[in-house]
Amino acid sequence: MIELGNVVFQWNPYGGVMAQIPSSATSFPHRARFLWKMQYLVDWKDAKMEKDSLNQMQSFYDFMAPYASNSPIAAVLNYRDIDLGVNHNGANSYVEGKVYGEKYFLGNFDRLMKIKTVVDPKNFFRNEQSIPTSSTKRVQYYCVMENQNCYFS
Repeated sequence: MIELGNVVFQWNPYGGVMAQIPSSATSFPHRARFLWKMQYLVDWKDAKMEKDSLNQMQSFYDFMAPYASNSPIAAVLNYRDIDLGVNHNGANSYVEGKVYGEKYFLGNFDRLMKIKTVVDPKNFFRNEQSIPTSSTKRVQYYCVMENQNCYFS
């Protein structure tokens, strides 16, 4: 048994119609092989509670680790987890971004990086876990107008 204190644990079911959409169809790949998303939440109103609240969260996270997927553990970008890694937007931008990017986007990371390079080549829209742009800048973009599919190579 574990004392949760002010930690909230929420399960969101996946599957159903959502599982019928291929994981490569959108940037959100968590579909057919995922049964649910587990959310760990904690908040505090008084700065004095920060350390205790974070310790409670870490204890619960560690307690649940054997029951969560770990090959690879996946995450949803809307619920950012800085513990997965950060990007300093320097020379190692791709390597740093791939660490958390593969957890958020699974097999879609490289494709999304190519899109980001075309749409935001100067990487203006960035944060510590954003998709980096390609350093080669040799991304080609073309659309097939009949069915409006766009391709990046």
